[in-house]
Amino acid sequence: MNLKNTLGVMLVLLSTVSTVRGQYTASLLDPTDAINAYGSSIAGGTQGGAVDFIGIDRAALWSGTASSFVNLHPTGFSSSSVNAVSGSTQVGRGQLGGSVHALLWSGTAASVVDLHPTGFLNSYAKSVSGTSQVGSGDESVTGNSHALLWSGTAASAVDLHPTGFERSEAFGVSGGTQVGYGEQFGTFDTRALAWSGTAASAVDLHPSSGYIESRAYAVDGTQAVGSGLSNLGDGHALLWDLSTSAITSLNPVGFTDCTALGVSGSFQVGYGSGIATGGEDHALLWMGSAGSVVDLHGYLSSLPLTFLSSKAYGIDSNGDIVGTGYDSLGNSHALLWKSSGISSAAPEPATLGLLALGGALGGICAIARRRRV
Repeated sequence: MNLKNTLGVMLVLLSTVSTVRGQYTASLLDPTDAINAYGSSIAGGTQGGAVDFIGIDRAALWSGTASSFVNLHPTGFSSSSVNAVSGSTQVGRGQLGGSVHALLWSGTAASVVDLHPTGFLNSYAKSVSGTSQVGSGDESVTGNSHALLWSGTAASAVDLHPTGFERSEAFGVSGGTQVGYGEQFGTFDTRALAWSGTAASAVDLHPSSGYIESRAYAVDGTQAVGSGLSNLGDGHALLWDLSTSAITSLNPVGFTDCTALGVSGSFQVGYGSGIATGGEDHALLWMGSAGSVVDLHGYLSSLPLTFLSSKAYGIDSNGDIVGTGYDSLGNSHALLWKSSGISSAAPEPATLGLLALGGALGGICAIARRRRV
């Protein structure tokens, strides 16, 4: 095949990649006059996060567009943010005087419920499922963090902190299952944990070999996701099947540091970096395996900003994804990747496909130069 024909094939492949990119449409959720914005969670067409208008974070809620922004910042708090949404409820945190309080909303600033329990210096709500909320609190005697579970009020707080651990946090909840991590006494190593409503129910999810540390960040049914630090020092995005205890590394070729932060059904989202991304974090989508990865960062090229890095924090049952991107000036932006339909048969990721094409074209040009010489 001569150079002209080869380039023609490459152009056809490039148009195919462009078609694949059409599976997602990226948009900005930043309201007008926002200095910075952060997208942290998504469920059923609703997105949560925070918006900074005057140097102070305000808890934010959206329903798919920047113009749908709802300011959830409660009276009396100096700053606030939403960490998770589920149905008509949202959870997060707010700064009140010299301490941080876990907060619960139901769609308006006035609906706020202060979940801060007695006996804790600070508290943080990280996830919500139905009538259950999880997070952590800094215990007042030692200052160490304890994983906490609530059911709608401060008085309902259950301390999930397991015996044998110095610190613990809960990051995800689904039905009667909670996930997070614990730090063992004397080692400072973190181990992914799962609970079923009590401290005594804690189950150690840490891989039996190959990893120094692990954390679980989200759960949906029997699927949990998080990260692990390998014996080689690489950060791996991890997928747990809680029903079988199987653990899968989601790290694709070209990535040396990945984290999975959200899960819905058979889909997982997070971010990763490595040679494939030029060392920058890229938002990623997986479908249960490392080879299924889709680099979501490429979809941001359609937006009127240049993004250096991005992270995906949540995915809903429709396949829509929320996250945060950082532009060339260092400002953060709340992002929504709207799905036009995803399947378990993963297409080649747009960005990685373009990198491969770029390498192939470079090789072809080098061959042509050598022939001319």
